[in-house]
Amino acid sequence: MLIKSNMSKHKIKIHPSFKLNGTHYSKQDLHEVSYSFIKEGEPFEERVGNFLLDWLNEDYQDIKVRTSGSTGEPKVIFIDKDRMVNSAKATGKHFKIKEGTKTLLCLPPKHIGGMMMLVRAMVLGWHIDIVKPASNPLDNIYKTYDFCAMTPFQLDNSLNRLHLVKKLIVGGGRISENLKQIIQGIPTKVYETFGMTETVSHIASRKVNNFKNEPDKQRPFKVLPKVSVSSDQHNRLIIKAPKLLDEPIVTNDIVEIETYKKFYWKGRADNVINTGGVKIHPEIVEKKLQTLITQRFFLSGLPDDALGEKVVLFVELPFSEKTISDIQEAIDNLESIDKYEKPKKIYLVEKFEETTNGKVNRKRTVSAQM
Repeated sequence: MLIKSNMSKHKIKIHPSFKLNGTHYSKQDLHEVSYSFIKEGEPFEERVGNFLLDWLNEDYQDIKVRTSGSTGEPKVIFIDKDRMVNSAKATGKHFKIKEGTKTLLCLPPKHIGGMMMLVRAMVLGWHIDIVKPASNPLDNIYKTYDFCAMTPFQLDNSLNRLHLVKKLIVGGGRISENLKQIIQGIPTKVYETFGMTETVSHIASRKVNNFKNEPDKQRPFKVLPKVSVSSDQHNRLIIKAPKLLDEPIVTNDIVEIETYKKFYWKGRADNVINTGGVKIHPEIVEKKLQTLITQRFFLSGLPDDALGEKVVLFVELPFSEKTISDIQEAIDNLESIDKYEKPKKIYLVEKFEETTNGKVNRKRTVSAQM
């Protein structure tokens, strides 16, 4: 369902340099190929076709998008096409990507990340190829691309062929410290992005590999053009982006502001654990534990009579050769971890609960184990 505009028809422009799967398409031709995707394509191509038809429909100003649900129940929102165009232009300027750029779409087109790759291609004149979204999207690729967007999981499963991509943005979750170390010697320029569906995909990024000076230094996120940031009295991030948002939004992300254009992400306010009056940000502690645990894991708080909440570690199977006792001992011997940050109990979970786009759903995973 789209929202029909009460104003004059929304004019959709397709950049003259735009190519889809190696072929130039006019607006009319793009209608036809979209119908072809829907009638004859695979399920992911059908979703591409449906999105393109919604985009090309000038009677409707908004696109229906479902949020990921990583911090709550997924919800449907409607995003103005002009704001998607503004976001596309900001991405092009921020990453210095011009017309004729060879790009690969390997994200699901039903989510904002995949949608925006298509919008960027049509607005900026990219040459975009689409492949089936998979954990290892480069496995059957035999050409080089200038630009691509992936999730951390896809990045982790594409290391052997990552040289086929010159510039990669990674969103939908944090890149682990272990994975950051692995990609240091890869020529691909890898950027971690920050954003959400409501901000029309990413509003900031930071490079995470191949630094000439101080390779281990934590870099701040730098915001895109026409975006600025600040924080409230609780250190929650405030995003001001007139080209993308009606008004500034206060997020549940805890940050340290460097300037109105740069910030350090610390964690989520709704994940904070209050143990014995000490507030623990799980994401900060998890960063310390990433050298010890290779599987997916996270920290959470569970009710405790003495402390109010106790810190608990959840680790997804299959587990390594280390036992729970080995992990607990390694954590106890970790000098960087404070005594309040150490988990009081470790749970092994066969499979974490996930959101619709593959992120770990912490709350549902915890609930399922109780």
